[in-house]
Amino acid sequence: MTRLIDVTPFGAGFPLSRPTEPGRLLHLALAMPRALRVFDHIEDQYRVWSIVRNVRLADPAEAKGVLLEVGVAFIGKRPPESFEANPLQRYEIAETRPGAGLINATFTLQKVPVVASADKRRESRQLIPLEVRLEVYDQGGFVKGEDTVTENISAHGAAIFTSLDLAPGAFVRVCSDRQQVSVLAVVRGRRKGAEGITRLHLEFIGGEWPLGEMR
Repeated sequence: MTRLIDVTPFGAGFPLSRPTEPGRLLHLALAMPRALRVFDHIEDQYRVWSIVRNVRLADPAEAKGVLLEVGVAFIGKRPPESFEANPLQRYEIAETRPGAGLINATFTLQKVPVVASADKRRESRQLIPLEVRLEVYDQGGFVKGEDTVTENISAHGAAIFTSLDLAPGAFVRVCSDRQQVSVLAVVRGRRKGAEGITRLHLEFIGGEWPLGEMR
């Protein structure tokens, strides 16, 4: 349960106490004003599928129990068929057609392709062995996973040595006591090096790692 920050016929913003990421689909049930609905005008609850467009980490000092502020776009009454086969599938909006009478005709979705972790990088990584604490999201909260070291890091992601068995799509929190920073991340890949040590490839979401403060 949460509350709306804002809402339009095409999307909404609201806080969440659990993690999600851009491209994920969420099913919402809300007391939507009927004047803003495009279907189910006589139902008490407006049940609509949405795609997460942006996330922002909330300030824990100001928003007790809130992890993220999320902005979503409504995509219709039903999800794509591919979502039923893989609920972890992420999507992006391939086409927008303003003025369409039905909300399903407003946005056309396409899958976010699954490619090698190195191919997704927005910028080069710095080979910095940074001591971090990895916290894993489990059963409604974050629990300590392990103290470890980065193999490389950038503002938007990192490769981290690990002994944890985490699959792509898992949410973690990467913390540095030295820098006094905590960033939400999602596991994009997992690989074992030639020396037998496993790395997690992480993408930071809702915030960036402050590389400037490391110099």
